[in-house]
Amino acid sequence: MAKEAILQVRMDSELKEQAELLYKQLGTSFAEAVRIFARQSVEEKAMPFMMRLSSAGSKRILGIADGQYEIPEDIDSSNDEIAEMFGVK
Repeated sequence: MAKEAILQVRMDSELKEQAELLYKQLGTSFAEAVRIFARQSVEEKAMPFMMRLSSAGSKRILGIADGQYEIPEDIDSSNDEIAEMFGVK
């Protein structure tokens, strides 16, 4: 069995509460997010990925379409239009 180590991090208590709430909304814990971050960093030999919740009411745009296409909440309803935009049949 692998040895376990304890990681202690000092941070502002308000930031900690905000992070705990965020990760709870994402379906995980702050501690698990740190473990995921570390594992992905080691595997990729780089900073890994970003997880985020979209801001309420914010527009989501498709960057590769130079911001010309706004992503609807029900993306599946637009599959034909998206395929046409990228020349996929």
